[in-house]
Amino acid sequence: MWWTTRQGKVSILVSLSRLLCRGIDRHGRTHHDRALAFYAEVLGLDKQVDVPLPQLGGRWITVAPPGSTTSIALVPASGKNPAGVETGIRLATADAAAMHQYLRSQVAVDELLRWEGVPPMFAFRDPDGNGLEIVQ
Repeated sequence: MWWTTRQGKVSILVSLSRLLCRGIDRHGRTHHDRALAFYAEVLGLDKQVDVPLPQLGGRWITVAPPGSTTSIALVPASGKNPAGVETGIRLATADAAAMHQYLRSQVAVDELLRWEGVPPMFAFRDPDGNGLEIVQ
């Protein structure tokens, strides 16, 4: 699935374990508005749901590529669901070098890896320290 961002086309690559969870990825957030701004404005995802959820001490927010049924849940951090973890989420782009350059001004970004026979890729952390990867 592809969607357009300011930096070109990006898609979500979802591992089998994510598909078994019906495409919902749970990872903690320490500040909902900041997280929503990053995923919507920086990565170009659409907000699907944003509702109060007192059971979790905050809000339930989901974001996804336009028209996609695969979503990422932005939920409050907790002891069982801490912020600052490796999420296993991989986003694909047509130009990893351009996305790498763009994200460097936004968040912590690792080195752009270019290995023979393997698509260019890099890891980055969202504003709450959760790890994701970009793959071309």
